[in-house]
Amino acid sequence: MSTTKLRNIGPKSAAWLRQVGLRSEQDLIDTGAVGAFMKVKRAGFKPSLNLLYSLEGALLGCHWQEVPEARRQQLVSEYETAVDELPAARGAQVAGPVHETHMQREDAEEASDETDEIGFNDN
Repeated sequence: MSTTKLRNIGPKSAAWLRQVGLRSEQDLIDTGAVGAFMKVKRAGFKPSLNLLYSLEGALLGCHWQEVPEARRQQLVSEYETAVDELPAARGAQVAGPVHETHMQREDAEEASDETDEIGFNDN
């Protein structure tokens, strides 16, 4: 069965799932709703949480709005935990501490003259 024939999965969601390698109901079962949602997000798509609930509904065989609120909260919590456990993106710099450096000139008058020349004076 293709992902386009799963309940709650429309053409756009099915295309996203295919593009991340989830092409069948069994693929979705093996990956789970949270795993599939993460794959779609990490691929650069911008799904809303409705996709997460739709995936869970597809696995349960019910409409996404019938997924109980407690289960929805659990899915979001599982997603947030999984995201927190991901390693930093490759090639991305991890922010470090910010250090401020102040340069002082020995001759304040010389500095003033230079500023006037490049147009940063107050006049």
